[in-house]
Amino acid sequence: MYMPGRRRWDLLVLSSLSAVLFATSTGTAAAKPPQADPLQQQVDAVHDTGAVGVSAEVTSPDTRDIARAGTAERGTRRQMPPNGRFRIGSATKTFTATVVLQLVGEGRMSLEDTVEQWLPGVVQGNGHDGSQITVRQLLQHTSGIPDIGPEIPALKSADGYRAERFRTYTPEELVGLAMQLSPKFVPDDEKWSYSNTNYILAAMITQKVTGRSWAQEVNDRIIRPLGLRDASTPGTFPFILGPHAQGYAFSTGTDVTVLNSSMAVGSGSVISTAHDLNRFYAALLGGRLLAPAQLDEMTTTVDAPGLDVRYGLGLAEIPLSCGGSYFGHRGELLGYITWGGATRDGTRTAVVYVSSDGGQDTEQAMITLVDQELCRTRS
Repeated sequence: MYMPGRRRWDLLVLSSLSAVLFATSTGTAAAKPPQADPLQQQVDAVHDTGAVGVSAEVTSPDTRDIARAGTAERGTRRQMPPNGRFRIGSATKTFTATVVLQLVGEGRMSLEDTVEQWLPGVVQGNGHDGSQITVRQLLQHTSGIPDIGPEIPALKSADGYRAERFRTYTPEELVGLAMQLSPKFVPDDEKWSYSNTNYILAAMITQKVTGRSWAQEVNDRIIRPLGLRDASTPGTFPFILGPHAQGYAFSTGTDVTVLNSSMAVGSGSVISTAHDLNRFYAALLGGRLLAPAQLDEMTTTVDAPGLDVRYGLGLAEIPLSCGGSYFGHRGELLGYITWGGATRDGTRTAVVYVSSDGGQDTEQAMITLVDQELCRTRS
């Protein structure tokens, strides 16, 4: 479920594709054909791993490059839409953390507030104690609260999906299910365990602080101000409106495009395009959404054991093969997987998504694409 646990976050940087030289049959030197688009080469490499459809966009102040491969629907020749919408999965967490940090900057709450302070009695029992867990620990995955994602039938199997794709979950119901599981560890800033439940709680706290829903706050604080016309918070609405590719999941290749994503409120339910996600990363890292103090909090990272990344508040710090690092987030929610992020100053961004799970090779190729494009110097 939208990046559950440690699955597939291995950062294996692959070598880039080599250029191919051509010569005439007469042996006479001929003019070289135009060099193949590096982004298209990377997208083709992702598609070759078995993904049904692939789309990527890379932006910088003066450029916007787009490449696509594969089809938007299995068994057809329908091309991937040039600005297709998809469920961004756990990349949603960066939106949620941004809203929380804006509220911190406004003095309406603190990262050191406890869960119990805002949600009395919600995180309690079976070894859980909300009075010992801070908002910071929720956003940084150091709370020890278990991940509810693997417990959702629609996300576990094709049969579960067919039975529950229209089911509505409330945040309270999801957290209640998580409380039936034992904590991963006592809340500890030195320990780390990825949990979607943390961000469901962050969405609930957002509503407590503001008196308005998480979706309203994301729309009014991020989506509308940035003019992200193709981004949305669908709530319980199960369809993706506008141009989009079909999403496929499970070993059966089941079409999972239709989904009530209420199980992912705050943690994975936003719908966007690669273009709007790039604009979000550029604005965030460029300092347009958070004051310097809050952006520093978000980008101050801790070790995420086993993932070869460091994790801040809703944002991962990922090493670049050319030196340094970038900030971004992996996302997955049934049938759609995305990798994306931006350089530290937000001046260069890259997002790629696929419409099916091609396995570890697909993940590696996506990681390589983002790495190579953020390392690339354009004249």
